[in-house]
Amino acid sequence: MAVSANQVKDLREKTGAGMMDCKKALEESNGDFEKAVEILRKKGAAVAAKRAERSATEGVVLTKVINNGKSAAILEVNCETDFVAKSEDFLGFSEFVMDVVVKKNPKDVDALMKENLNGKSISDELNGLIGKIGEKIEVSRFAIVNSYNGEVVDYVHHGSKLGVLVRVDDVPSNNVEELQPIIKDVAMQVAAMRPLTVNREEVDKSVIEKELDIYKELARKEGKPEQVLEKIAVGKLNKFFEENCLLEQAFIKENSKKVGDLIADFNKKNSTQVRITLFKRFHISDENK
Repeated sequence: MAVSANQVKDLREKTGAGMMDCKKALEESNGDFEKAVEILRKKGAAVAAKRAERSATEGVVLTKVINNGKSAAILEVNCETDFVAKSEDFLGFSEFVMDVVVKKNPKDVDALMKENLNGKSISDELNGLIGKIGEKIEVSRFAIVNSYNGEVVDYVHHGSKLGVLVRVDDVPSNNVEELQPIIKDVAMQVAAMRPLTVNREEVDKSVIEKELDIYKELARKEGKPEQVLEKIAVGKLNKFFEENCLLEQAFIKENSKKVGDLIADFNKKNSTQVRITLFKRFHISDENK
């Protein structure tokens, strides 16, 4: 049957699919609008399957603080090109996924992909978007951080490629406002300096043993006596902690201070026992997700 330009226009406005795809779907459905929508959605799913092997190395990192600062979420959604990462459709989908994360609190990405909100499912929205845009798009990871007696502060670097959450515990309610700018600086520190852990106690023992072995071997090759190898290795390990443990890192805004000094100074001034207990750092270029 003949398909009118208005029918094609209406279907395109509803689905966002290309004009020729809408025309073909209407012809295939003999003008049945809802059936044409279903055809386009199925096509989107087929395109999604076809794109699955392609590389999605661009995208955005979003954060959202909720529950009066007691909780926050961080989310990474990927696509193939920076052009798509900046598009309204992609950003709108990413915001929708963040709303689902916050409201449904899924346990992992697989569970998240089965969720729906206000009658819209993530999987259907994702397939529709892939069909419309023609790129591989995937929800990579998310995390939800809660602090029942403190605060969670977020930071997103310009361009939305890098985001951070920092949790502080044991924060008296009358100190929250004064502490926030300090923790915001700490979040920027995490973004810039990429620590591995909050403190040295959290560094995995296997990592420590590996580092010590490397330092000893290097010292041995330099001709150092066997009896001093351990001492040399421990000295270098302390340097490793200073570079990779957040509280021991030099503060980027004032190198004469360590990050831990900021918290110690705050506690001394306010007679508090505030602690930085956790951070999450999502960066689009990270290989290990």
